[in-house]
Amino acid sequence: MPRTARTVSASIALALAFGITACGSSGGADVAADQKQTLTVWAMGAEGEKLADVAKVYEKAHPNVTVKVTPVGWDVAHQKLVAAAAAGTLPDVAQMGGSYLGEFSELGVLEPVDTKVFDENDFFDSGWSQGEVDGTAYGVPWYVDTRVLYYRTDLAEKAGVDKAPATWKEMKDLATAYRKDAGSQWGLSIQPSGLDTVQSFYPFLYSAGGAIVDEDGKAVIDSPAAVKALKEYGSYFAQGLSDTSVPPGYDVVKDFGNGRVPMFFGGPWHVTLLDEGQPQIKGKWAVANVPADASSTSMAGGSSLVISKDSEHKAAATEFISYLTDAEGQADWYARTKDLPANTEAWESGALADDATLQVFKKQMDTAKASPPLPNLTEVTDQVDQAIAKVTQGKASAEDALKTAQSEIESLVK
Repeated sequence: MPRTARTVSASIALALAFGITACGSSGGADVAADQKQTLTVWAMGAEGEKLADVAKVYEKAHPNVTVKVTPVGWDVAHQKLVAAAAAGTLPDVAQMGGSYLGEFSELGVLEPVDTKVFDENDFFDSGWSQGEVDGTAYGVPWYVDTRVLYYRTDLAEKAGVDKAPATWKEMKDLATAYRKDAGSQWGLSIQPSGLDTVQSFYPFLYSAGGAIVDEDGKAVIDSPAAVKALKEYGSYFAQGLSDTSVPPGYDVVKDFGNGRVPMFFGGPWHVTLLDEGQPQIKGKWAVANVPADASSTSMAGGSSLVISKDSEHKAAATEFISYLTDAEGQADWYARTKDLPANTEAWESGALADDATLQVFKKQMDTAKASPPLPNLTEVTDQVDQAIAKVTQGKASAEDALKTAQSEIESLVK
């Protein structure tokens, strides 16, 4: 997708102030992979803690390589990466979320992926595309996630429904039945407003065939498909099926457990949260693929692994990333973290192949759609957040809200 943003992100502006150009630097001679060396790696959140254990295993099989893993909190990850890019001190290998790749590829501080080593056909399409900008891959998919529908089967049965909703109409009917016949306060939990409301909206937008920008980078958020999606999304609030006021940091798990909210879109981590935090409803809930309109399409998330363009250990970094992202390494990583493998071969045997719940996530990943790799993605999605809030709060129609968003986004992507 072409990246021709008129405005630049804060990270790019800062980096340019420090004198980084879009061409990057060569980083000097590369140390051969079999030479004695130290590989620096930054990984975020819980992954940073778990990766240190994997690194110890890797070092035993590669005694010439010391892997120094630095855990970085997600709350400061972007800031630290920007500062390191500006100072020319990025680690050899770094974990990056999909929303970061557009920014850092724009700076020219990332080494393109060696496609002779990494084959995109080994990964979910949306996982690979998260690390690809303008046809060049800068990140190798490490793990993926997506959103599927969680619903209370016991309350559905109480309401006279014995199957998962497969279409928008069936989901609306079930949400209505939960309130009318099962005593639930709400029918579906979706975010009404605030930061990253767009993530809650994506399953509607993508399933209707809409997008924020098209494959040519042109803003299309006011398309008929997008308007249809926002009308459907807003109808849950207008009909009293979703709460118009959700506090920041709201955790749906407790309300799902007590039946106040019997249906929500969630990620794979919610399986563990429900098993451990709401044991009283074990066997009383299930997951299903996103109910379809034109299609059943959810958002794709996850993280990629990148190599600094300035690294003098690219060969060793490539070998380490290959170890983490081949089928065996991915299965091991899932066992340690429950992060969903980006490598599709890892799903073909073991726990991943035998777990019916996990297979719902795999089926969703087969059609999931990644966010556009724009260097100013946060600014763009903020305009969508504002449009959604206008509709859910009854302050504008879907057509008018998205028309305003379209105008603002056009100025950001030209």
